[in-house]
Amino acid sequence: MYSCFFMISSVHAYIVKHRLLQSDDKVIVGVSGGADSIALLHVLTHAGYACIVAHCNFHLRGAESDRDEQFVAQVAASLHLPFCKTDFDTAGYAGRKRISVEMAARELRYQWFEELRNTLQAQAIAVAHHRDDSIETVLLNLIRGTGIRGLCGIRPKNGYLIRPFLSLNRREILQWLSRQQLAYQTDSSNLSDEYTRNFIRRRLLPVMEELNPSVREAITRTARHLSGIESLYTDWIEKERERIMPDAERIDIHKLMQSPAPQTILYELIHSCGFTRTLSESVFESLQGDPGKIFYAPDAPFRIVKDRDFLLLASCPAKEEHTYAIGEEDSLTQPVRLSTQKKAVNARFKIEKKTSVASFDFNKLKFPLTLRAWQKGDWFIPFGMSGRKKLSDYFTDRKFSLVRKERIWVLCSGKDIIWVVGERMDNRYRIGPATKFALVVNFFGDNFS
Repeated sequence: MYSCFFMISSVHAYIVKHRLLQSDDKVIVGVSGGADSIALLHVLTHAGYACIVAHCNFHLRGAESDRDEQFVAQVAASLHLPFCKTDFDTAGYAGRKRISVEMAARELRYQWFEELRNTLQAQAIAVAHHRDDSIETVLLNLIRGTGIRGLCGIRPKNGYLIRPFLSLNRREILQWLSRQQLAYQTDSSNLSDEYTRNFIRRRLLPVMEELNPSVREAITRTARHLSGIESLYTDWIEKERERIMPDAERIDIHKLMQSPAPQTILYELIHSCGFTRTLSESVFESLQGDPGKIFYAPDAPFRIVKDRDFLLLASCPAKEEHTYAIGEEDSLTQPVRLSTQKKAVNARFKIEKKTSVASFDFNKLKFPLTLRAWQKGDWFIPFGMSGRKKLSDYFTDRKFSLVRKERIWVLCSGKDIIWVVGERMDNRYRIGPATKFALVVNFFGDNFS
């Protein structure tokens, strides 16, 4: 009885310390049928938490998978707990997503857990990761070449996902199950070296313990120390982000290079958009080069354009071939917001001197007007000038970045461009002394939006 009480009180103390659960609300417990999850379910139940048993059948081990499902259902029934289960075509999902079976199982499991939590309005999802799992995670991430975050081990809480067993190691869990005479299932895949984590558990850690019998405790201490450092590091990154990025789409190159660790900062600023560390290094090497170079994230719809003074972070553009018609008293909400209004040119009429407003001689226009993306070879006669100018030359003169050029729309009357929207209108369609009616076009937005 003492060992049972000690185990429950130890886990409860860990839950209280890290504020993982409220005592009076439902908690979903992920139960595979293995030793760790069975122990977690019994401990939380005996501690008084309102548990809901959740089991995933990944159908990866034939009859063994069905055996585990039946076993977990029986355990839930013996404890008089609600039982929820789901079935996954894990191999098919992995093939469609082109990811490993391990990753597929992880994605499917946590997606379903979160759906279940929302449906049942549970306070949290408890999983049975323990201290040894955290140690394996540190080593796994070290082998993969992760950053500082990956060396902090598994955290007690991640959103609604909680891990009450991180204060325990695998040996303590197995000893407790033995003393309580509680049965559990053994996953045959855990007895092979087929998966990287199992290789670390069964082969790498034993060798490390030959060098240092206390290596698990040493790794745990290091991970705890790095977790504190990571908090400081994250705070510093956010302060640098505020200093270096005037907005979410631009990185000031000059300010970046003033940082004590510019290459590290750059990676932290762009990796969430899918840029790998290797690609980040290539972007960094381009900073002293000519503008115009483009880098694409391998598995995300983002790119970085090297401009003169900034790195421009933007989504990859969709090719726009549509034209949009607009009448004399009309409005448009897509792809940009425009409105048109016919006005008499009299003593009360004033031409607004804003780049977001253009006023044209109404009688020179052919309706409907059309809005389209600019194209190579386009030209117009800029307001105040008499000669033609290619839009590409106009953009170069104005030092437009590639991203800004891609966001330019033109308003046309027939085949003529009458307005580079939000920029400059065509001189041929300006209001003159003989103009009796004007078409006023308002642009609501910004080409950087």
